[in-house]
Amino acid sequence: MNWRIFEGLLSGVNKYSTAFGRIWLSLVFIFCVLVYLVTAERVWSDDHKDFDCDTRQPGCSNVCFDEFFPVSHVRLWALQLILVTCPSLLVVMHVAYREAWERKHQETAGKNGGCLHPDPGKERGGLWWTYVCSLVFKAGVDAAFLHVFHSFYPKYTLPRVVRCHVAPCPNTVDCFISKPTEKDTFTLFMVTTAVVCIVLDVVELTYLVNKRCRECLLARKAWATGLGHRRNWATSSSKQDDLRLGNLIFLGSDAPPPLSPDHPRDHVKKTIL
Repeated sequence: MNWRIFEGLLSGVNKYSTAFGRIWLSLVFIFCVLVYLVTAERVWSDDHKDFDCDTRQPGCSNVCFDEFFPVSHVRLWALQLILVTCPSLLVVMHVAYREAWERKHQETAGKNGGCLHPDPGKERGGLWWTYVCSLVFKAGVDAAFLHVFHSFYPKYTLPRVVRCHVAPCPNTVDCFISKPTEKDTFTLFMVTTAVVCIVLDVVELTYLVNKRCRECLLARKAWATGLGHRRNWATSSSKQDDLRLGNLIFLGSDAPPPLSPDHPRDHVKKTIL
């Protein structure tokens, strides 16, 4: 595995994530990926070889092992890690697409053409929906795998002895699992990590939705305030125009002007205000 490529992908995911997303990424990388690579594969490497049954019937141990362990723990965890990390990589690819489109726009329109995305990594528009869908998908994958683990291994634990009566076993035989306590410990650890990841996904999703709702409410409030100011300005302007028209008397009219009672021969003169 090329760790430099993996490190670059993790750096990109960490760069375009929120604080909750960074915590989730650290949790997945430290408590899932490293535990899986360092210890889990070694613990489950001898599960088939050390699965002993008290019979020498050819093929009995194989069919009993397949009966009680249809899918290996490590293969389920590997599939879970792949499906959980893919949505985060889609977010990085969406940001890279925005940056490439911005560079193309700058080359076509020039520096005076403005910016399509001033901050390509900001959760706005389509990127916000991509990020939200990735959170829903990650939480759904973790929940689905928890259900699969529980259906295959009730209470997420392994029995020390299993009884098998599947053909070609001649009768009911007892089979013994290798290191069941150690496997139970790692299984419960991975299950707890998955539950914490689901909680972080739900918290981050709630945070993003609440943030977007607040932004929409503030934008609507600002729009309503600006509309009210424009209406007040239009009303005041119409009142001023009415006053100007009311005080307007054309000089030089043929109609005689009114006479003042104190000065009967003086004319009342009004000018344009």
